[in-house]
Formats: sequence, structure tokens, C-alpha cells
Amino acid sequence: MKTLKVGILQLSKTSDINANRIRLADKIRELVKTQSPQLIVNQELHDSLYFCQTEATDNCNLAVTIPSDATDFYSQLAKETGTVIVTSLFERRAPGLYHNTAVVFERDGSIAGMYRKMHIPDDPAYYEKFYFTPGDIGFEPINTSVGKLGVLVCWDQWYPEAARLMALKGAEVLIYPTAIGWESTDSDDEKMRQLDAWMTVQRGHAVANGLPVITVNRVGHEPDPSGNTNGITFWGNSFVAGPQGELLYHASCDDEETAAIEIDMLRSEHVRRWWPFLRDRRIDAYSGITKRFLD
Repeated sequence: MKTLKVGILQLSKTSDINANRIRLADKIRELVKTQSPQLIVNQELHDSLYFCQTEATDNCNLAVTIPSDATDFYSQLAKETGTVIVTSLFERRAPGLYHNTAVVFERDGSIAGMYRKMHIPDDPAYYEKFYFTPGDIGFEPINTSVGKLGVLVCWDQWYPEAARLMALKGAEVLIYPTAIGWESTDSDDEKMRQLDAWMTVQRGHAVANGLPVITVNRVGHEPDPSGNTNGITFWGNSFVAGPQGELLYHASCDDEETAAIEIDMLRSEHVRRWWPFLRDRRIDAYSGITKRFLD
């Protein structure tokens, strides 16, 4: 494809899963009607509140099997709108075995593929290791009618190895459904440092691999059910970057936004000719990268 028009949905969420899905579907329908995107990218765990602020076994009741009514809902939506849709679901693989899983639906409603989040954080208010088993599918791009999608999820954003492996396997774009924000006790300076680092590292993935990057974050404040913290204010700032890290779109910090952004898919070829990083890699000297630490 010469160009790809991608739709993004930066939204806030409630505890009502059915209402969240209906609202998301309405937003997608409106975006397709008015701006005709070919690809829709949603934020991480978009069907519910970000439940990982606390460790509670009852939250595992939120998980869905693949396939299920949840995947049927998005399958029908993809077919209805004629778009490829990237979703982010809490997957119940077996009793007591759960994943943070991105499921990609082809425009005919079929499941094109899925990716299970590989890097799982365990930080205050982000207790994901309590819920999610690390992925075992690997870093495999998903073939779709709009191209080979290198779908990763949130915490994967900080790891250049993940982006590189997707690129080496032929991904044409890197996609990151995301749920990240601030805890209120951080200083304003610290908050800005965190946000700047988050955007910088992902734009670096675009530069290092000569690929567009699509990142969709949630927005709004979600309280901590335990009351131990002041909750998370998700910082929005969803963005699309080109293969030199140039910003093609940058959403606000505080507001919900939907948008469709056109990406020049031929630009990666030209950028990789100018900056042939893949050609000049010293693959003979990188064996240490598979070690935890080199003494």
C-alpha cells in the first residue's frame, strides 16, 4: 500500500464493560463514516477500567476466552465497518492462566492474528505480574490486508529488542496499545520527564528501524479501589510518528480524541536507503544481547 489511513481512539473508561464496548463501537463507526480509516487502533485493555492498580483475584473474572462473545463483538464491528481493528483484551487461556493479548481483526471479521504481551511490569499501581503470564507467541508480525502489523503492548514500548525483532521479521508498522499515566505524588518536573522519555524511546524505535509507530493511550483519572494511592491520571498523548521519528499526529494530555492520520508507507523504503541501519548492523558481535548482564 502506498498510503495507510489509521484511526486512533484516545478515550476514558468506566466500570461498565458493555457500555464501554458500545461507546467504542459508536466512536469507530463515526470515525469510519467521517474520515474513512483503513486501520483502527485501540488503547490497552479498552473494555474496562485499568484493574491492575490492585491485586485482587476477583478481577480475573474480567478475562475472556478467545474466541468468545467479546471477540464476536469486535469481529462483527470489523466486518460492518470494513476496517482492520487492533483490540487489547484480558485473555483467559485456561483456569488460572491469563494473558494481556492484542487481537487483530481483518476487515471481513476473521481473526488475522494475536500477540500476547511479552514484557510484564510489576510496579506500584501497575501490578500486572499478578494477572498476566508473559506471552509465548514471540514477536511475530500479523499479516493483514493493510500490511504486516508489528503489534506490541504498552510496557513492550521500552524495549528496543522487541521493536527490532518485529522489524527484522518484516513488520511494516509498529503498534502499541497503551495504558500509562501519572501518580499524583510525582512532582510536575518528574511527570514531564516520564512523558518525554516515553515519547522519545518510541520515536527512537521509529528511527532505529525506519518504520512508522502508532501509539494509542487512554486518558482520564481512574481511582485506586484500595485507596492506597490517589489513582492514575492517564496522560493521553497518543501519537503517530513517521520512520524518522517525525510526529504526524500528537493528541492532547487531558482530552478524549479520535482522529484518522494518513501514513506514507513508501517512505520507509526511502528512509532505510538513506539511513541503512539494518545493513550496517554487526550481527557477528551481538551475542551478549541474550545475557541478563555482562560482568
